[in-house]
Amino acid sequence: MVSLLARLSWSGPDDGGRRRALPLMWLTVAAVAAVTAAGLAGLGLAVVVVQTLDPTGGLPVGGSIALAARLWLLAQGGELTLPSGRLVLAPLLLTLGIAWGLSQAARSVAGTQELVAARDAVRVAGAGVAVHVVLTLLIAVVLDSPGVGVGLIRTTAGPAVLAAAAFGWGLTRESGLMDAALDRLPAAARPVLRGVLAGLLTALALCTAVVAVALASDVRGYAALSGSLGGAAAGAVGLLSLGTLLLPNAAAAVLGMSAGPGFFVGSGTLVSVHGVTLGAVPALPLLAALPDTQAVPLIAFASQAVPALAGLVAGTTVGRWFGPQDGGSVIAGLAGIASGILLGVASGVLAWGAGGTLGDGGLAQVGAPAVATGIAVAAQTGIAAAVAATVTRWRALG
Repeated sequence: MVSLLARLSWSGPDDGGRRRALPLMWLTVAAVAAVTAAGLAGLGLAVVVVQTLDPTGGLPVGGSIALAARLWLLAQGGELTLPSGRLVLAPLLLTLGIAWGLSQAARSVAGTQELVAARDAVRVAGAGVAVHVVLTLLIAVVLDSPGVGVGLIRTTAGPAVLAAAAFGWGLTRESGLMDAALDRLPAAARPVLRGVLAGLLTALALCTAVVAVALASDVRGYAALSGSLGGAAAGAVGLLSLGTLLLPNAAAAVLGMSAGPGFFVGSGTLVSVHGVTLGAVPALPLLAALPDTQAVPLIAFASQAVPALAGLVAGTTVGRWFGPQDGGSVIAGLAGIASGILLGVASGVLAWGAGGTLGDGGLAQVGAPAVATGIAVAAQTGIAAAVAATVTRWRALG
């Protein structure tokens, strides 16, 4: 759609009847608006279909669209105020979808207009962030009601940060500004960043596998929770969809558990490799993956290998991407330590974004503690990455 808009032309009173391309700022506005419109339309259609198939009647079309729009706000770090308290929990899979859409819009604008100057990129990024925030606030104002309030501070800050990161990533990648910035850094910067990405993806994949094993081991619990909420097959599909959107959140919680600090589901439930404390939790089928007893499950003990494995992957990636000009095995080992530290920072940010609040009182804390998780992951992955990078580089040098 952005490419189509860029090919459109228009006449203005100041150009003597000549036709010129759609201006850069208007193209940016149209691209961001298209992402919001397409995202809300797709999410709203999915919710409407599920509610329509509900044999008990489900929500009306208007209520389904409002539910989809509230999910859209939550995914960007927004805050809802319910009778039970504050709801702040971003379904990270939807968050990633929004970020991907905004980054693609930015790349389309940069590619169509052939942006190469940093000043133009900053102007486009500022315009994109401003438009996205304004559109999100309009949605928040429309949805705000006495029954379900919207916290405007978080609903402003969250979309602004998300849009800035996504738009900045898309613009710098497409315009070549990112490559130019990386060229100014030490030569080892690129291998280190590649190692961080590989290690983080490895950790998330392994943690997702842990969630899958935990769910598979308690299929009856999942079915019982899903059946207790009603809605027959359509309700089950809706709950499965919600669980899928929250799957990255669950993986981030498992990362906190594997690193040592554990994760909370309210003040009464703590799951870690050192012990399990069980309390009342929300009736969400995904939470059937929680242990049924105070004993630490075998899968939790096995998950302690996740940080080390992620560090080995990160270090191996660093060593393989080291070039002749980057240094020997000692430098590679130091770069491996750097990748482990950055991987810890990324894990802490992920744990912070995946956690939240499901109400007041006992459910005010959900997820893994961000600072403790980041420090624990950095310590464990840094050691493993240093060894792997050193060995890999030494073998490459022969």
